[in-house]
Amino acid sequence: MAKVVVVFDFDKTIIECDSDNWVVEKLDVHDLFAQLLPSLPWNRLMDKMMMELHSRGKTIQDIAECLKKVPLNPRIISAIKSAHASGCDLRIVSDSNYFFIETVLKHNGLMDCFSEINTNPSYVDAEGRLRILQYHDVNKFPSHGCTSCPPNMCKGLVMKRIQASVSAEGEKQFIYVGDGKNDFCPALTLKETDALMPRKNFPLWELICNNKMLVEANIQEWSDWVELETKLHNLTNTIFIEEKCSVRADQLVPS
Repeated sequence: MAKVVVVFDFDKTIIECDSDNWVVEKLDVHDLFAQLLPSLPWNRLMDKMMMELHSRGKTIQDIAECLKKVPLNPRIISAIKSAHASGCDLRIVSDSNYFFIETVLKHNGLMDCFSEINTNPSYVDAEGRLRILQYHDVNKFPSHGCTSCPPNMCKGLVMKRIQASVSAEGEKQFIYVGDGKNDFCPALTLKETDALMPRKNFPLWELICNNKMLVEANIQEWSDWVELETKLHNLTNTIFIEEKCSVRADQLVPS
């Protein structure tokens, strides 16, 4: 069983951009997107954009090919593969959608590194349109009481579920890697034995700087993927070394 659970955001953390904005821009529906943005929640707006793309003759294959061109820094690819190979349990918590994330990860050979992807569900309907649903059904779950997360997904609640699901396996140490405003809520679920890796000069980092007393975790900021890879490796390596030392100490027989 993995001692370390590493939870990644997706947009601007694993990939270099926002996947929603990437598809909207590259497939040229940004004008309609900007027009409707003031009147629709982001998640519902993206679903509408997928239907608009279908009406303009764009297929699910066109969307997939667009996503395969999303930029990933080679160092994040090596960081993920290294953490997985070392025995970490890797998961994603993202307000993107499953099709976008799955397509990017598979294209870059990373899908098998993750044990779980928590994101907005998506599917291709009978007419061939990509449909994007809400992680939290706002009709059944009207309010999660969180001001930093959108109505369709509270990452803090997702993190609490993950923490509860692995608690029976023994003590775990969590590392959370993110950049956005909605990553602050899950950051508050971390303990002082956990680590929080915010991207410097992004909304999560700014929220932490303004609310340091609320954050218990060990903060390891990063500015680029070289720094992320180095710090993630150092964190996981330190945890595994400490675990080995603890096991050896427990095995010592008193003289």
